This record gives sequence, C-alpha cells and structure tokens, in this order.
Amino acid sequence: MNLNGDNPFLNLNYEPALENLGEDYYDQVLAAEFPQHILRFRNDDLLPQLGLSSNGVDDVHFIEAFGKFQGIRPFLALRYHGYQFGEYNPFLGDGRGFLYGQVRGVNGELYDFGTKGSGQTPYSRGGDGRLTLKGGVREVLAAETLHRMGVKTSRCLSLVETGEALWRGDEPSPTRSSVMIRMSRSHIRFGTFERLYYMKRPDLIKKLLDFVIDIYYPEIDSSSPDRYSLFYYELIKRHAQLVAQWMAAGFCHGVLNTDNMSITGESFDYGPYAFIPTYDSAFTAAYFDYGKRYSYGNQPLIVRINLEMLQLPLMTIISPRILETALNDFNDYYQTAYTQEMLKKMGLSGFIKEGKELIDLTVDTLKKSQVGYHQFFVDLMTEINQGWWQDESTILENSNLLEIHGKNWRQLYFKTLSQISPEQIDKISETMNQFNSKIPLLRPQIESVWEAIANEDDWQLFNELVSQIKAK
Repeated sequence: MNLNGDNPFLNLNYEPALENLGEDYYDQVLAAEFPQHILRFRNDDLLPQLGLSSNGVDDVHFIEAFGKFQGIRPFLALRYHGYQFGEYNPFLGDGRGFLYGQVRGVNGELYDFGTKGSGQTPYSRGGDGRLTLKGGVREVLAAETLHRMGVKTSRCLSLVETGEALWRGDEPSPTRSSVMIRMSRSHIRFGTFERLYYMKRPDLIKKLLDFVIDIYYPEIDSSSPDRYSLFYYELIKRHAQLVAQWMAAGFCHGVLNTDNMSITGESFDYGPYAFIPTYDSAFTAAYFDYGKRYSYGNQPLIVRINLEMLQLPLMTIISPRILETALNDFNDYYQTAYTQEMLKKMGLSGFIKEGKELIDLTVDTLKKSQVGYHQFFVDLMTEINQGWWQDESTILENSNLLEIHGKNWRQLYFKTLSQISPEQIDKISETMNQFNSKIPLLRPQIESVWEAIANEDDWQLFNELVSQIKAK
C-alpha cells in the first residue's frame, strides 16, 4: 500500500545515511504549520537529476512535500558550532531549517534536501525559525546565477510563500514569509567538526570523517593508511577551486563564517551576498561587516584561515605536521585555479599554455578603468569577431575600457589571439558563453524584482530574470 499517494517527491527512495550516524549529530524536529502555501518557484532543471520529469510533477506535489511537509520520515536539525567574524560561537546549529532527506541522484551521488524557513528548532536562539520571502527570492537568484557561471553551488528546488507576517530589523516590516528547499551534496559544515572538538569527542570526529570520506570522497581508497591526510589535501584543493570560482564570477559571499563552509567544497547558504559592479577588492556585501573582514578581495585569505581553523578537530586524527604542510600549498592551488577560471571567462582555456600575465593585466585594467566588471566579459563574448586577429584597434573598439587604461591590455590580448587560429572563434565564443551570464545580477536589479513583488505581487520580472539567467 502506497501511503504517500502519487506524489513523486514523497515516493523517492530516501536514504537514512546521516540519520544512521546517530543522534550525537542532530535533533529530530517537526516542521512548522503555515497558514498559506503558494508555490513561487520550482526548479524543473533539477528534476532529471532525481529521475523525474516536469510533466510528471505538479505544483501541488511541491506544496505537499515542501510546504505542508507531508510524509513520515524524520526531519533532522543538524548540530554545529562555528567561528563567526573570528570569534568562536558554541550556540549554533540549524535554527530555521533541517535536513528533509537524502536521496541518490541518477548519477549515483547522494544529495541533501535542506529546508530554510521551516520553523523553530532547539537552535533557534529565540528566533522565529522563518525565512523572509525576499531572502528566498535572493537565494534562488544567487544559486541560479552561480550555477550558470560554472560555480559549484547548491541550488533551490522550490520556494513556497507561507502567508505569515515577519518582523525583521533589516527589511521593512512586516514582511512576507517563505520556506525554501535547497538541494546540495551535503549540509555537513566545518562547524560540524568544530562542535565535536569543543565537546572533546575525538571518537565522534573520526566517525563523522569516515562517513564524509566514504560518501563524498569516493576517489580516496577506504583501505589506504593515508586516507585522512589525502582527504585534507583534497579538501584544500576543492576550496581553492571554489573561491577561485567566486572571484572570477565577481561574487562576494558576504558571511564566510566556518558554519557556512561545506565539507564537500560546495558553495551554499546565501544571505547578504552581492556581485561586484566594478573591480574593487574592498567591496563588502554585508552591511554589518564594518571591518570588511569578508570583503571580495579577502575571500581567498578567509577560506585559507577557515581551513586552518578546521585543523584543530582534524589534529585528533591527522598529524599537525601533515596538516600544516598540506595547507602551505593552498595559495599555489588558488592562483592556478583562478588563472584557469578567468581564462574560461575569456574563452581561452585550453588554447594557451600560460595565461597569468594576461589575467593579471586584465584585472589591473578593470581595477583602474572601473568599467562594469560583468559587462566587460559580456562585451568580449558578444563582440568578438575574426577581424580582431587582423587589426588590434578593432578589439573592443566600442568599450570605454580602452580609452585610457586599455592600451597595454589590447596589445597583450592581440598577441594572445595570435597563438590561436581564427577558425577557433566558435569554440572561444562557446566557452565564454558557458562561463558568463549575459545578465549581471547586481543589487539594483534584485531590488527592482523585489519591488514589483512587494508592491504589486507581480512575479513577472522575477520569472523573466530567472529565465534570462538560465539562457545560454
């Protein structure tokens, strides 16, 4: 007998992988009951990963599973601590979300469904456990934009408006409420390990680390005596790659506390993020980051610091000398990854052997000219033509970039193109299109979308923007 009816989400083959670790890592919680359920966003692009098709999934299925939370599986509020703006906080944990379930994708990988705004938990610390509708809208836009630009990121599966009036200090109140489902590889954080170190439980650290390696690092031989050190080396590489992707995308996460760092090296949990309008290393996304700790230009350093702080719990298993030696390679990993990510944005990855000089000059030119960071790459993508191989002066001839600060850049770019056959222009354009969005997601654009929703309940601009972001 099928107790869940014909709802495809309720009938997925959920795996109790993290649940089987035991209650030292989570608390079982209930979802809040909401007075209203309006599906505002459904991510049909994710359904094939779950073996589903959009034709077989109705809006009501999203609402039943991810708004009304029907079904009988336990929901798990995960326990963790973290360093917040450099200070250790032992009073954290899932305060407005929980692990809804884990399901195997068609690619064989295990995915988490995590909620945001689903109600109070033991870690709500006096909060209401809710998510503002604007916060949900912003996370949908951030995740889809980053995914479109080739950044390894969680994505939103659904966003349901829930009909409550919320009071917030950073939004005009009352404001509307929502609940969101985030699909990611894992919700295990650096802070999950830090909590266990704080509790002096090396046994639980080892148990969790074995789980993480088995599930999320299958390339590491489980029988290898070096499996734990190999894990840390790979973790460093993954995060060097991730922060390089952020920097190339012009993305400022805003709050890179250790509880916002995923153990799988995936970007997630988007609060006061922003994309830089022009190249400015001091650009800061969070209005409350008065010391600019998490500024755009500081992100590689902060990620390295967070990896260093994670060494404390890992030292109960891995030699401190090995940990220190591994982290010494972070900067080299990052520089190599950043060069490659920028070459992808310029369509040159795979065509030239050395690109650091061009990337350094490109960044310096963008910094000095203060032209639109994202528009520069859009112009490069849309204006490139075979004439650029014959006449240096035609390269971005309509761009303000080259009027004062771009002479040296144009010369070097022209020299770079000379290493590539002009017959490869389609491949160059294809690569640029793969790693650039034609729609820069800047703050005024987000505010325009939200203003239409807040004032007129008009979702047309939001839906159009999502479609434009996804478009190739």
